[in-house]
Amino acid sequence: MVLHPFDETGVERDAAGVKRYVALPDSVVAMLRTSVERDPSAEAVVEVDGPRLSYRELWDASARVAGGLREAGVGRGDRVAIRLGNRVDWVLGFFGALMAGGVAVPVNTRFTDAEARYVIDDSGAKVVLSPGSPLPDGAPYAEADLHREDLAAIFYTSGTTGFPKGAMTSHENFLTNSENARRVVGLPKSDPTLRNLISVPLFHVTGCNSQLLPTLEAGAAAVIMPTFDVGRFLQVIPEERIAIVTSVPAIFWLAVSQAGFGSVDVSGVRFATYGGAPIAPDLVQAIKRGFPSAQVGNGFGLSETSSISTFLPHRYADTHADSVGFAAPVVDLDLADVDEQTGVGELLIRGAHVVRGYWNRPEATEEAFAGGWLRTGDLARIDEQGFTYIVDRAKDMINRGGENVYCVEVENVLAAAPGVFEVAVVGVADTMMGEKVGAVIVPTPGTDFDVEAFLAYARTHLADFKVPQYVAVRAGALPRNPGGKVLKPVLRKDTEWGAARR
Repeated sequence: MVLHPFDETGVERDAAGVKRYVALPDSVVAMLRTSVERDPSAEAVVEVDGPRLSYRELWDASARVAGGLREAGVGRGDRVAIRLGNRVDWVLGFFGALMAGGVAVPVNTRFTDAEARYVIDDSGAKVVLSPGSPLPDGAPYAEADLHREDLAAIFYTSGTTGFPKGAMTSHENFLTNSENARRVVGLPKSDPTLRNLISVPLFHVTGCNSQLLPTLEAGAAAVIMPTFDVGRFLQVIPEERIAIVTSVPAIFWLAVSQAGFGSVDVSGVRFATYGGAPIAPDLVQAIKRGFPSAQVGNGFGLSETSSISTFLPHRYADTHADSVGFAAPVVDLDLADVDEQTGVGELLIRGAHVVRGYWNRPEATEEAFAGGWLRTGDLARIDEQGFTYIVDRAKDMINRGGENVYCVEVENVLAAAPGVFEVAVVGVADTMMGEKVGAVIVPTPGTDFDVEAFLAYARTHLADFKVPQYVAVRAGALPRNPGGKVLKPVLRKDTEWGAARR
């Protein structure tokens, strides 16, 4: 019997068979306007140890950014790159871009300059909002003629080729995910007391799509941490009367493991959700004990699905900790190329939350989105009750505490490091982070391999979360199959990672 744990009212299929919510706002801008009109004096955005904005102040400041962007030449459909950290200014830049009629392009702040430049150039951004420069400022402007199908943002996600691809996110994608988040977590439609602590990056779809936007749609307050510090994180929960905490399992592990955690007043936390990385049953139980008033749950999604596709609700969190739960109300799941013995196949996803494709990548779009279904590249099985289990990553991705690291991308960079003859990158199991990055190096024959010089090169050419935490130097050649492909399962099994830690 298939279980249906989420509210599915107000859902209809269109002529193509895609499920959609029938009563969404016309745009993200219209959504924000509704919250402003509901209670303009309510607190909307708080920067920890920084500015605090009401809904009226948020709207007025964003409109001035929009006006400044218009004066800078940004028109309908023009891209605005946001290379800012977790601050009120990021929110103003995001809404300002949309209110100008433009398309927001969040840039990973941990990218190197070369990585960020690729995203900016590929998107064709007309304006780049950068640290140290004031936000655009002009006569207030808010584009009124926006529609659900209009492009609203491009979130870049790294691919196995090493070149990031831009997931084209529409206003409907954003709004559908916001409604998905509300229904799967069990949030009320409007509640100004639901203060949401955003400690994950806003340039990620989790921080922006599944935390910031649902919070503002509910007329609640988004409390943003500019930088993560576990001590300050725990202080902010009672100080700001936080009701919602969402993060990767590693952060929850770090929080509940603090010596002073037992003295922190977390009684106001009503929802504690996690995702983005594997989680152990013991950690689920520790989260439940640590946040006894909270409903816990595990979410799964991709940039290509605007964030949430499945969710494991509180009542199943202990018994099915290895599952990512059930399809969200407007989501259809299927499997391709199923192994008859294991029931495992490539996970396919369809729904109004799935983006329209990749920016400037027609071939990649056709490959991933053909037939109206997203081919995720994740290997999964779905049982008779509807529980979904992600069992492997067909794209050879490492999930480091919620940060996606693609092996081929890193290998392409490290192959040019001093003294490297061959290199293979694999995930190394880690209790806190889920996985860490491991590199197996075959040195150039006749040379003495300098691990510190290798790591210095990696730090210069890679974002910090892609730099290997483990480096194993191998005397013989990498194991390969007859076709020349490296046998990574053999490397994982044979490599002594404890001795390789750096």
